[in-house]
Amino acid sequence: MILILCVLLLGTASQPVVRAENSSISTHARAAALIDVESGRILYSSRGDEPMLIASLTKIMTALVAIENGDLHSKVKVGKNAFAKEGSSLYLKQGEEMTLEDMLYGLMLRSGNDAATAIAEHVGGTEEGFVYLMNAKAEELGLQNTHFANPHGLDAEGHYSSANDLAVLTAYAMHNPVFKKVVKTREKTADNPYEKWDYKWLNKNKMLRLYEGADGVKTGYTKKALRCLVSSATRGGQQLVAVTLNDGDDWNDHAALLDFGFNHYPLKRLIERGEGISGYGFVTGRTFSYPLGQGEEARLVTKLVLHPASKAADQQGTRGSANFGLKGILVLQLGGKEIGRVPVYPPDQLPPEQSAYEKKYESAGAGAYPVNHWLQAFGSALRALLQMGDTRK
Repeated sequence: MILILCVLLLGTASQPVVRAENSSISTHARAAALIDVESGRILYSSRGDEPMLIASLTKIMTALVAIENGDLHSKVKVGKNAFAKEGSSLYLKQGEEMTLEDMLYGLMLRSGNDAATAIAEHVGGTEEGFVYLMNAKAEELGLQNTHFANPHGLDAEGHYSSANDLAVLTAYAMHNPVFKKVVKTREKTADNPYEKWDYKWLNKNKMLRLYEGADGVKTGYTKKALRCLVSSATRGGQQLVAVTLNDGDDWNDHAALLDFGFNHYPLKRLIERGEGISGYGFVTGRTFSYPLGQGEEARLVTKLVLHPASKAADQQGTRGSANFGLKGILVLQLGGKEIGRVPVYPPDQLPPEQSAYEKKYESAGAGAYPVNHWLQAFGSALRALLQMGDTRK
């Protein structure tokens, strides 16, 4: 069982982040970051690790935790804590019920604080329980400069994040098909049980209309945090996420950041799935792409690391089965830092490109996607149980 988990983790673990060198590009923001979604490489950062107020950018984590832990078709009931919540609102009535899926659209398109509170109480049992899940997810993702005190982003003691952390969080969230679908939506209608007309929500994110290829993500504002924005765009198969905090010219700054990323760090396919390993009878287990700046490809170093069992089997001319066909890994390095790993297998033992689990939920549609990965969900639940046990001692 341990060996099986190791094999699974090899394919699902996030890759180390290698930051690009900052160039002459600048913004009007107090803090900013730019990240490539597929690789997780931070392409630009200015005060990226400084903890700051983030206003409704908080709702990126709120939506993600709700999607990974909730049933999209379940009915969310608006309680007294959610009703007439201060700040931006969907103007939901107390006692009103709406599917979690529809409420997520109201949360992300119109930034409803009432929706955020209702979702938190529905998924987490209480708002405090949901905030616990938010912070557990932040810890799981390695967000060291992030802590949440509420699900909506109103200014509060102990509620903060950083530009780099928000970039990493959003890049992760963009791999979830439900989240990705919601944040790219420009207009959404939903049933309104109290009126003759439906709810109609227009996305506040003007980047969806201003920038070619824009496909997300979230606006934010409070009097203390000022203007905050996370945007994303896809061009030529590459998706980038830009983050600015406290920025009075965010629409223009985001266009400049995204242009900079696409122009200076295009995503390049370095390894094809099934590609043969020179000098060995092995093939690569997956495709690997990485954004590279000018001259960086020449600095790439690739090393093949074989498992000890595989070496022994090769020397004896036998086929070892202890690693379930996995013979080793290709380690890719740039400037002496690891940027990725690719598993290698014998050609006749190459596993399917997608697991049966992934295929099942891809064909079922975004609305049926329950969690990002069963192993991730198991790990989160186990950590939560252990931590709760510690607090009761």
